[in-house]
Amino acid sequence: MKIYTKTGDKGTTALVGGTRVPKHHIRIESYGTVDELNAHIGLLKDQDMDVHYKDLLSHIQDRLFTVGAILATDPDKALLKSGKERLNIPKISDANIERLETEMDQMNESLPPMTNFILPGGHQTVSFCHIARCVCRRAERLATALNDLEPIEPNTLRYLNRLSDFLFVLARKLSSDLKADEIKWIPEKY
Repeated sequence: MKIYTKTGDKGTTALVGGTRVPKHHIRIESYGTVDELNAHIGLLKDQDMDVHYKDLLSHIQDRLFTVGAILATDPDKALLKSGKERLNIPKISDANIERLETEMDQMNESLPPMTNFILPGGHQTVSFCHIARCVCRRAERLATALNDLEPIEPNTLRYLNRLSDFLFVLARKLSSDLKADEIKWIPEKY
């Protein structure tokens, strides 16, 4: 199988279902940003951390491929002529979202309460986690903009929202596990 097809040489690409759109289309920006997020999570997962979090990040990467596939599908061609869904994969479920919530609750139990905003940094692994969080927020902003134009599955939006929260709590947990300083934001006085 060749990687290059030359079909995008004029600035268009195909959605799942075959519809061609410009490469700068909001739908392409949405799933492209989810792909970027997935790459950042892969980088984060490559860091030294508890195997539980590595396994959880692998699961999140799987779910992000599903999010990307949902976003890459032309809603007008989401159903085949037979009435079956074109994407024959498990969608984002309530259980996927609840898993992120449960993990956040468990991590928070061992963390001190927040009294200030926290500046990203303190350790390279923590910084990678914050970068993933920021990319996740961008993916969420793009997906919500797309949703305003062409509604997408609500759990897709919920998952991205919860995932950015999860990545924030994970950054705090990694700071704790790595004995890194959490850098509190205390505004400068003039």
